[in-house]
Amino acid sequence: MNVTGTGTAALITGANRGLGLEFSKQLNQRGYFVFMGVRDLEKGKNALQGLAYPERASLLALDVTDPVSVERAVGQINSSGIPLQILVNNAGVMMDGDIMKDSTTDISSERLRKTFDTNFFGLVDLTNQVLPTLLRSAAPRILNISSDMGSLQLHAKQHPLARTFAYNSSKAALNMYTIHLANALKEKNVKVNAVHPGWVKTDMGSEYAPLEIPEAVEPMVAFLLSEDLGTGKFVHRGEEVAW
Repeated sequence: MNVTGTGTAALITGANRGLGLEFSKQLNQRGYFVFMGVRDLEKGKNALQGLAYPERASLLALDVTDPVSVERAVGQINSSGIPLQILVNNAGVMMDGDIMKDSTTDISSERLRKTFDTNFFGLVDLTNQVLPTLLRSAAPRILNISSDMGSLQLHAKQHPLARTFAYNSSKAALNMYTIHLANALKEKNVKVNAVHPGWVKTDMGSEYAPLEIPEAVEPMVAFLLSEDLGTGKFVHRGEEVAW
């Protein structure tokens, strides 16, 4: 059985397209009021109208790399009066270039920093700022969209993964954050987990990916809303992924 969201809200970052938009659609259909974090409000308007119940959703101008934007968005959530139960940290970038090329020795420091600003530092800042709001919920849940490309164990075993160093290392840092946050909040009944979506037909994943977006998001939503959800896990389609 899954948890239903009647009367509660979810915040999804990077919600104007791809996985974030599909998370918004599926949680909206399940009864949640959805706060859609988008960097461009104009593009977000089209995404909002794609929801089954757009009256049960709101756009937030949210750039996770901008602390002022984050503070303003969290303030809007608080002033809405709608209890926030779920945070889906979905916003992410890959700036390494050719995914078939090992970027370890030639990634620029600028691209490395910008990747971490979105995929790690901004995510941590948003989570910390929104945490007091989440803690007012009876069953708060945080889901970090990670990747098996951040798995140290798989890379150490020379698994055939792309060697996109900036992206991979940012996701490895996110995985460590997931473990630490789950431990820090275990006495407060907050479920903190990471998921690997798989190779998905998004702008990042390309048209060559085998998974359609709804097909990738459905099992992640089912995991997020399961009544027996644990904490501190890294999961892909119900199976745990090596850290």
